Amino acid sequence: MHNRLNAWTKALMMIPGLSGFEGNVRRYIKAELHAMGLATKTDRLGNLMTTIAGDESLPSVMFIAHMDQLGLIVRKIEASGMLRVERLGGVPERALAAQEVLLSVGNGRTLSGVIANKSHHATTPEEKYKVVPYQDLYIDCGFTSAAEALAAGVNIGTPIVYAPNIVEMAGTRIAGTSVDDRAACAIQLELAQALKARKAGPTVYLVFSVQEEFNLRGAITAAQVLQPDICIQLDLALATDTPDMGHRGDVRLGAGPVMGMYSFHGRGTLNGCLPHPAMVKLMDEAASASGINLQRSAHIGALTETSYVQLVGQGVACIDVAFPCRYTHSALEVCDLADLAALTDLLLAALGRIDSNFSLDRDDYFE
Repeated sequence: MHNRLNAWTKALMMIPGLSGFEGNVRRYIKAELHAMGLATKTDRLGNLMTTIAGDESLPSVMFIAHMDQLGLIVRKIEASGMLRVERLGGVPERALAAQEVLLSVGNGRTLSGVIANKSHHATTPEEKYKVVPYQDLYIDCGFTSAAEALAAGVNIGTPIVYAPNIVEMAGTRIAGTSVDDRAACAIQLELAQALKARKAGPTVYLVFSVQEEFNLRGAITAAQVLQPDICIQLDLALATDTPDMGHRGDVRLGAGPVMGMYSFHGRGTLNGCLPHPAMVKLMDEAASASGINLQRSAHIGALTETSYVQLVGQGVACIDVAFPCRYTHSALEVCDLADLAALTDLLLAALGRIDSNFSLDRDDYFE
């Protein structure tokens, strides 16, 4: 399993797929699911869904992992051929200058560029410690005119992402682009592989969602169609084991999967998720029985699609379950492949515990 999971993770990390432009990622995942003999559906937003039928008397379970990544959109082509951009998603401005980027210009074609960084020799003392606002940044693709850029396929609205990259690190750790959330997409492919021939258990919906980085839009439509009883969101958890993050919590890279106990964005989108007590108990018991170390996270500043999915229909019992990740939303996010394997094992163990005695009645739990 581990070799296959690792290969899927790395393959998905190398496919550009800005929010709203997830087609290449979706087509890759669809092909993998079809190779397993699983049928898929794609809705008008672009969410990819597959259903693994189960016992209809048990609560149905929807898993979500988002296919999209954050990035930039061309907003202006200067006469010189330089490109001005808008951010799409929570792109950190201080991590942008001097980054290599990839532009998708249609029909599978891509172009490389560099986010300009003013020459050090011409930088004033006042500029040396200043983060340049994204509105003032520009991308250099080597063009000498706007006409040349247009002829190459660049136009207003062209999607841009960090240049896809994978860096092998010590042990089982890797760095690279779009670990958020391609690692979780790989986990869902592994779940599909494990569940496709099972004989019992709840109905499982695997949703590979779109536009999560664009205000969590995609999964809502999927949930409205599928009407699940349970939703388990797979995404990253902020690792807090670096010198700059220790005050935020106690989530360690390589120490196993993470259960979200509280999330709240706190700015802009005033939303978050408090997990359903049945799901907290389920994950705790599954981890304990399987000998999996389960970490906990409570944080402000990030949120997932469960923030909205929990409100669909009569309400959905939601929980965020995650893998630890460092340096999120940068061009080089870091995860531990061993955490991805442990998270997969946890999810399979949790599914195996959803039987006729499993209750979603909140009054059956002491909160």
